[in-house]
Amino acid sequence: MATTNLVLQTDSTAEAMEGLIQAKASSRATTVRGWFRVLFLYDVAEAIRLDQVRSILGAQPGWRKPSLTRPVPDYVRLEPAPAVEPIDEVALETAERLKGRINYYEYGVVSVELVREFACTWEQLVGLASAWIGDQRLEMQSVNLAKRRLERATTALVKPTENWLSEDYFVVQLCETEDPDGGSAIASELLARHGHEISQVVRGESAALSGAEQEEILQSNTSYTPTDLLVVGWTGALVYDTTEGAVDTIQLLEYANTQLLEFRYYDNLLTRVLKGVYAALERKRVSSRAGGWREKRSD
Repeated sequence: MATTNLVLQTDSTAEAMEGLIQAKASSRATTVRGWFRVLFLYDVAEAIRLDQVRSILGAQPGWRKPSLTRPVPDYVRLEPAPAVEPIDEVALETAERLKGRINYYEYGVVSVELVREFACTWEQLVGLASAWIGDQRLEMQSVNLAKRRLERATTALVKPTENWLSEDYFVVQLCETEDPDGGSAIASELLARHGHEISQVVRGESAALSGAEQEEILQSNTSYTPTDLLVVGWTGALVYDTTEGAVDTIQLLEYANTQLLEFRYYDNLLTRVLKGVYAALERKRVSSRAGGWREKRSD
């Protein structure tokens, strides 16, 4: 009887191993296509005169209200809309060519978006995302683009900032990924099969993450339909949706990051003001002590 159990367990183990090997092979063979988007945001002035930006740089009016493909409250809008300037292809030293655009926001923020297309396996996407997020060439290209544009439009800046505050954010936009049967992947199945790769992509990590870390990252996932998925992190996000739906989401992610940059600006401003107040109070306190000491001496 013991021998029979051993044979059965061995067969079961062999079947399980074969299934695991097939699953891994399927994972490696699955091709994902989409765009890697990097957003570099700069606080360049107290305000930007958008009418002058449009006149000088030829920028176009941007989205006042996102053309959201799903029902949302009417108050989801941006007043006023940013000025949008498409930029020519940016050539890297590797001969890669990136597309992009620059958004100018009235409250003094400039956002540079650089885009590169990809078609690869999940395993390759993890490595590419890690390399792209840490690519200093993208940041150098971005800041140089912003400076060149603003040198031509200095009159549009109200109280320009000498030392720019900056934020960066990365979006991996999946437009196509197939399930094992060749159809469009369902969000829940995508998380079940590729949750570990998705968590690595969102964090920009090439090394495997712990189970607890993966769980924390994937807790932020949300879906509106069975075939769309959004996983948001502090440094980046993964968007799986139709082209139209992804545009809406990316616009909102960009806007949220401009607001984070503004919070940093006002935090720094408040810190400087409070530092001056504390210094004035300290001088007053010292002066009061000195005055009291002189009065005692005169007595």
